[in-house]
Amino acid sequence: MSKALKEVFSYFFKLGFVAFGGPAAHVAMMQDDLVEKKKWLSSQEFLDYMGATNLIPGPNSTEMTMHCGYHRAGVKGLFIGGISFIFPAVLITLLVAIFFESISDIPWIIPIIKGIKAAVISFILGAIYKLGKKAIKNYVHIILALFVICLAFFGINEVVLILGAGLMAIVLRTATKRDKLAAFTGLLPLMFFLKTNYTHLKLFIIFLKVGLVLFGSGYVLFAYLDGELIQGTEWLSHPDLIEAIAIGQLTPGPVLSTATFIGYKVGGITGAILATAGIFLPSFFYVWILNGFVHKMRKSTILSIFLESVNVAAVAVMVVVTLLMAKSILIDWQTIAIFAISTFVYFYFKGINTLYIIIGGAVLGGLFGLF
Repeated sequence: MSKALKEVFSYFFKLGFVAFGGPAAHVAMMQDDLVEKKKWLSSQEFLDYMGATNLIPGPNSTEMTMHCGYHRAGVKGLFIGGISFIFPAVLITLLVAIFFESISDIPWIIPIIKGIKAAVISFILGAIYKLGKKAIKNYVHIILALFVICLAFFGINEVVLILGAGLMAIVLRTATKRDKLAAFTGLLPLMFFLKTNYTHLKLFIIFLKVGLVLFGSGYVLFAYLDGELIQGTEWLSHPDLIEAIAIGQLTPGPVLSTATFIGYKVGGITGAILATAGIFLPSFFYVWILNGFVHKMRKSTILSIFLESVNVAAVAVMVVVTLLMAKSILIDWQTIAIFAISTFVYFYFKGINTLYIIIGGAVLGGLFGLF
C-alpha cells in the first residue's frame, strides 16, 4: 500500500470512530483537518467537491470522504476513504442493534425506549424546520411542497414524489408558458401510475434503490423507508423507524449507517450486511464516475433546478412521515409530555447536541415509568 493510501485509510478510519454530530460536523472536521492542517487540497477544491455532493444522491459527508480520498490517492483512495469511514459506524451500529434487540422487551426498559422515541420526534421537527428554511425560496416552492404533502397523504410512493417533483420542475422551467399547464397535469397520472408494490423485493434491492435516489439530508432516508418498508412491504412500523433514528444519533459516522440497524431488525446479520451494502454502494460509483465533472456540475442550471425541487419535495414528504410517526408514538400523557419538553429544549437551547435530547428522553421515560 502506497504512503498516500495509508494516509487516507488512517485518517478516515479514525474519523469514523469519532464523527458524531451529523454531516455538517463531519464536513467541518474534514475541512479543518484536510484543508487547514494537512493541506491535502485547497479551500476551493474542497468547496467544489461540496457542491458536487449536493448535486448527486447519497450521504454528503460520506461522499466527501470519497472525493477527498480520490484527490489524495486516486481511485483506490476513493474506495479506501469511503470504506474506512463507513466501517466503524456500521460495526458500532450492528453491535448496538444486537444489544438493543436483546433488551427491548424487558419490562423496565420499555418506558425508557418510549421516552427515547418521543424525544426523537422533537429533533426531527427541528430538522424539518431547518431544511425547510433552506429549501423553500419562493411561492412556487411553497405550492410544490403543499402539492407533494397532499399526494403523500394519499399514499403515493416517496421515491416517485421526490424524483417526480424534480423532473416536473425541469419540464416547467424548460417548457413554454402555453405548455406548462399540460406538462403539470400530464405528470399527475404518471405519479399515480408509478406507484409500485415492493412486497416481494429483496432487502438489498430496496436499499440499493434508495441509495440510487437519496437526495438531501440523512433524515430524508426515513421518508424513503416509510414508503418502501412500512407502506410497501410492511416489514417495519413507525416506532421501528423512530428506533433507527435514535440509534443513528447515538453512533458516530454517517447517519445512513442506520440502514445496518434496520437490516438487522428485518433480517438479522445477513439483512444488516445487505442493507448496508445496498445503501452505500451507489455513492462509490457516483463519485467515481462524476469526480472529473465537478466544475461543470456546479454550473449546470438544469441540475440546480432539479436539486432545488427535490429538496423541497423531500422536506414535504418528511412532514407527512413525521406526522404518521408522531401519531403512533405519542399515545399517552407520558410520551406527549416528553415530546413537549424535548421540543422546548431543542428549540430554546439552539445548537444542542441531539445526543442530550435522547438521553433526556430516556431519563424522563424511566422516571415517568415509575408512575
